[in-house]
Amino acid sequence: MVTYSKFDSAMSSSLLDSSMRLPQRFKTFTSKTQYQMVLTTLHKLQESGFYWGAITGKEANAMLAAETTGTFLIRDSSDNRHLYALSVKTASGTKNLRIQCDSSSFYLQTDPKNIQSVPHFDCVLKLIHFYMPQSKVNARSGNMYYIYSGGEKIPLELIKPLSCNLSTLQHLCRKTVNGHLDISSKRDQLPHPIREFLQEYEAPI
Repeated sequence: MVTYSKFDSAMSSSLLDSSMRLPQRFKTFTSKTQYQMVLTTLHKLQESGFYWGAITGKEANAMLAAETTGTFLIRDSSDNRHLYALSVKTASGTKNLRIQCDSSSFYLQTDPKNIQSVPHFDCVLKLIHFYMPQSKVNARSGNMYYIYSGGEKIPLELIKPLSCNLSTLQHLCRKTVNGHLDISSKRDQLPHPIREFLQEYEAPI
């Protein structure tokens, strides 16, 4: 069960309305910061159009079976220790990766034997965008990331999300603006309502 602990009363009721329920499986939150990070991430995932909620790994495999390599979705993890999972179609079939969550970030541990530090993010959407080939970080570095599964070393390719609903025209425009190369330097010049709208979902995916 989700444990809200002492942070329940500290959170605004508007953040946790009937359409924003956390998955019913999670360890006790370690801090107010972690609790707020998870709520903010949940809100953005629900806006994304490719968060499928409480489907199983088997259901995700079936939905991705006919898709092209690199198609992916986010769902609730079936593991009680984790919130979310990334299901992605690879050249070796669909792979399901747990999205790890610590006190202040989300990360992917694609190789359980790797003791080196992996990139950490305060939002699942930022994590997903980092591993996409059009990410500016990956474009500059030329990095390739891999999934280690059953003795296989499989390229981790996140090309396109599998949508579960239609996005509004406003949201599609927001994603386009967020993906514009020069928008960060010009954001302060935008009217305040537009800036707020962009900040509510700052990802281009």
